[in-house]
Amino acid sequence: MTSIITRRRLTFGAAAASTLPILGRGASAQAPLGVGFVYVGPIGDHGYTWTHDQGRLALEKEYGAKIKTSFIENVAEGPDAARAIRQLAQAGNQLIFATSFGFMNPTIQVAKQFPKLHFEHATGYMRAENVATYNARFYEGRAVLGTIAGHMSKSGQAGYVASFPIPEVVMGINAFHLAARKVNPNFKTKVVWASTWYDPAKEADAAKALIDQGADMITQHTDSAAPLQAAEQRGVFAFGQASDMKAFAPKAHLTAIVDDWSGYYIKRVKDVMDGTWKTGDVWGGLKAGMVRIAPYNDAVTPAARAAADEVIKGITAGTLHPFTGELKDQKGEVRLKAGETASDEMLSKMDWYVDGIQA
Repeated sequence: MTSIITRRRLTFGAAAASTLPILGRGASAQAPLGVGFVYVGPIGDHGYTWTHDQGRLALEKEYGAKIKTSFIENVAEGPDAARAIRQLAQAGNQLIFATSFGFMNPTIQVAKQFPKLHFEHATGYMRAENVATYNARFYEGRAVLGTIAGHMSKSGQAGYVASFPIPEVVMGINAFHLAARKVNPNFKTKVVWASTWYDPAKEADAAKALIDQGADMITQHTDSAAPLQAAEQRGVFAFGQASDMKAFAPKAHLTAIVDDWSGYYIKRVKDVMDGTWKTGDVWGGLKAGMVRIAPYNDAVTPAARAAADEVIKGITAGTLHPFTGELKDQKGEVRLKAGETASDEMLSKMDWYVDGIQA
C-alpha cells in the first residue's frame, strides 16, 4: 500500500525512465540519477522509517536536480517486498535502498534480474556483485540507555518492547541489559514481543503489560511513539527509538537512540555518480555518526548523565565494548571469556540472551 505522495513520485519516476541512462552506455550528463527507497513502515512513524526518509530528503537537498528520488512505504516483508523493489527498478531507478531486514532475500532475487542496477540492503548480511549491505550499531546506543536505566530505575526492572527475534534486536536487548547490570547487578529486563515493527496499539499494550509487571523503565525496538506515550500516562520513564521522540512524551522521554543515515546515503549516491560504487558492508556506530544520542531530559540525574557520557566516550574512543567477557547466556554457557570482546561475526548472528533476561 502506498500513499498519494508515493504514487505521485512513482508515476514521475516511470515517466522519466526513458530519459534515465542505462549503466554501461554513454549516459547523458543532464539525466538525473534515479534513487529509490523501500520502507517497511509509514514515513510518518517518527521512528525507523522516518529516519530513512530524512536521509532521502538529505539527498535531495545535497544533489538537487542531479537526482530524482522515489519511495514506497508500508511494504510487508516477504513477496510484497520483491514486487516493490522490482517496481522501482522498472521505473528507471539506478540505485535502490531496501531498508528492512525482511527485504533481504527479495533484494537478492530482484538484483539478479537487474544486474546493471545497484542495490543496497539495510541490516542484512547477503551480498552480491550489485548488492551491498549497510547497518548501524544500534547496540552501542542501547548500552547508553541501559546505563541510564541502571542508575535511575527504582524497581530495578526495565520493560523492553521488541519487534522480531532477529540478531539486530537480540543484540540490542543484550547490550541494554548488560549495561544496566554493570550499575545494578540485580537489574532485571523483561521482554514482550510485539511481532510487528509498527503497530501503535500492540506496542502500547506491550508497554502497559510490562509496567503492570513492575517495570519503571520502558525501552523499545519498535517504531511508533506508543510505548513512550503509555509510559507517560503511567508516570514511568522511557527511551525513544530511532529519533528524538521527546515531543510525544516530554516527561517520560529520557533520551533516545537517533539513527542518521544521511551521510551514508550521500556518499553512496556520489559513488554511483562517479562510477566508483562497489559492493561491500558498512556497519557504523557512535564514532561514525550513524548512531547518536538525543539530548537528555532534565530528569536524568547527574550520576546517570555522567555515566552515560563515559559510555559514549569509551565506545567512540574504542576503549569500551558493550560485549566484553566474561559473558554467559541464559543456560550458563560461557559465550565470551574474561576480557574477550564479541566479534562482528558473533554479533551479526546473535540468537541467544545473556543471563538474567526474561524473554
